[in-house]
Amino acid sequence: MKKQLTYIAAAFLFAGMLSAQKIDLNAMPKPGPTPAINIAKPKTFQMSNGLTVMVVENNKLPRVSASLSMDRPPYYEGNVTGVSEIMAEQLENGTKNLSKDEFNKKVDFLGAQINFSSAGASAGSLSKYFPQVLGLMADAIINPNFSAEEIKNSKDRTIEGLKADEKNAPSIASRVSNALMYGKNTSRGEFETIESINRIQLSDVQNVYNKYYTPDNAYLVIVGDVKFDQIKPQVEKAFGGWKKAGTKFAALEPASNVAKTEINVVDVPSAVQSVVSVGNLNTLKMKDPNYFAATIANYILGGGAEARLFMNLREKNGFTYGAYSSMSASKYTPVFSAEASVRNEVTDKAIKEFMTELNGITTIKPQELENAKAKLKGSFIMALEKPETIARFALNQKVQDLPADFYSNYLKSIDKVTVADVSAAAKATILPNQSRIFIAGKAADISEGLEKLGYPVKYFDREANPIAKPAVQKVDANVTAASVADKYINAIGGLAAVQKVTSISSDATTKIQGMDMSMKLIQAKGGKMLMELKMAGNTLQKIVFDGKEGYQQAQGQKVPLTDKEKAEMTEPELFPELTFAKSADIKVAGIEKYNNEDSYVVKGPKDTYYYSVKTGLKTGEIKASEGGSIPTSYNNYKDVSGVKLPFTIIQNMGGMDVDLTVQSYQLNQAKDSDFK
Repeated sequence: MKKQLTYIAAAFLFAGMLSAQKIDLNAMPKPGPTPAINIAKPKTFQMSNGLTVMVVENNKLPRVSASLSMDRPPYYEGNVTGVSEIMAEQLENGTKNLSKDEFNKKVDFLGAQINFSSAGASAGSLSKYFPQVLGLMADAIINPNFSAEEIKNSKDRTIEGLKADEKNAPSIASRVSNALMYGKNTSRGEFETIESINRIQLSDVQNVYNKYYTPDNAYLVIVGDVKFDQIKPQVEKAFGGWKKAGTKFAALEPASNVAKTEINVVDVPSAVQSVVSVGNLNTLKMKDPNYFAATIANYILGGGAEARLFMNLREKNGFTYGAYSSMSASKYTPVFSAEASVRNEVTDKAIKEFMTELNGITTIKPQELENAKAKLKGSFIMALEKPETIARFALNQKVQDLPADFYSNYLKSIDKVTVADVSAAAKATILPNQSRIFIAGKAADISEGLEKLGYPVKYFDREANPIAKPAVQKVDANVTAASVADKYINAIGGLAAVQKVTSISSDATTKIQGMDMSMKLIQAKGGKMLMELKMAGNTLQKIVFDGKEGYQQAQGQKVPLTDKEKAEMTEPELFPELTFAKSADIKVAGIEKYNNEDSYVVKGPKDTYYYSVKTGLKTGEIKASEGGSIPTSYNNYKDVSGVKLPFTIIQNMGGMDVDLTVQSYQLNQAKDSDFK
């Protein structure tokens, strides 16, 4: 009772304070004064082979992490582009002293993590095991065990990933936009292809390792529960045998912005969204006087959910889930970019809004400046709680040639920025009149709107080669939705056979992020459906609908379907083509490439279907749903009890292709109990 009275008294006291001070609970709190900060400096030494070692002692937790990074300019790989990534994968395959299995067992036994990239490595473990982990990391770096067999395995995995990305708009956008900005035959613009990966041989891997994976201008940052005097001899012993290469790097190929803003389009016929980026090269460096002003300009424009791009494109117009911008002050690739993925039908409108915001960022309000300063200072202060931040600061100071007091004066530098500074920095780094507006999307749906925006529009293929505008093939006047449906029905077995089908049951398998999964799907007339997704025998997700009511189940929780979900699932026929002739809202919209085949495009009120011009078989469909459009492609048709059905189904979920291989179909075997 005494505690309860204490709480009540405290509540009245707090209420009285609020009343006395007349606090407006709806007003944003004002930031306090800028605190003084004292940033510790890592203890540093350099080895004779060029490796610089920085140690940050922090004994709050009994853990240590190490990060190796190489300060070197991009280099041109040419006809074996991708060889550096293949090389990095080999570092995880054991050493000349330890087999792959022995190496991995030691790492697992120590509860450690060791990872490698083409530009460095990282490791982490409990502090008592760190000397052993450091030795394993160094052994892999200095004594790699390259083998033709493992290189072939890496090449096969890479090629599999490239094939999976062939229809992935974000992957295509990243590759082609970079190639257009820097030139596809340059160190910063080249990209790996199936052909370049296939060319890679053991000698290429060894060559790139010997020339570029070296301690020259490399930095090893160690953070955690260590003592400098103890760790220094351990590092010298572990990395003393790593030999300098003295590699001379070619000068970076020149790159420049376009003279006048233009739109670059790469056609992705299967895309249901356009991946849009607006960007330009610049020369911004962290040591430049306008660095902080440019950082603030970018934050106000597209730094988060309260920034102008997000508030315009998402909150005001509903074009996208998110729109952001970035301002890189990279040593070798400084660039500004604003990005979003938007619905096909609003691509032109979204670009208008992008350009409005980019043109308007030279004018900001004092309150926007103050809010941005408070946010950036708060993020900086919070980051200081992490020991690795101190190490990152020290690394940046070396690599970016920053003044010794750059970080100790960081908050003061932000405070000094004025509205005029932000305007000047924006004019120097954000160039709406010299930008590439890059779009990876479905040209047939977006070209007409883009060409009305007033910018030159250029088209490119997925290899960044210029092409003519993709033409929409004309459809013969005799081709209708009903005739396309008839051709499809005949192709899969004929009307009589199709009308006998009352249910379709299938069992399929797939891999998602390397994990084996199985899917059971039962569909019956009237929209009835059961879908169950399993991994290792355990149900991950289950959806059941009996034509009127249903539920979905995940992680042991069962949730009834919403009215909107039920409406989306209700279809009277297993084969929607049986209804095409009866609907005036379903029409043939043209011929497009879908699943690499010329296909008739049949558009309904919500969904779009594709049928091979040659065979009549359905090549794919795009279903509209509450969560966004879902494209699916079909191939590998086989006869099942007199009806041909696809045994390969590829569905794109959130930009990732899920490749389903159907193991078996059963017709007319479903029972009402399946949908309970």
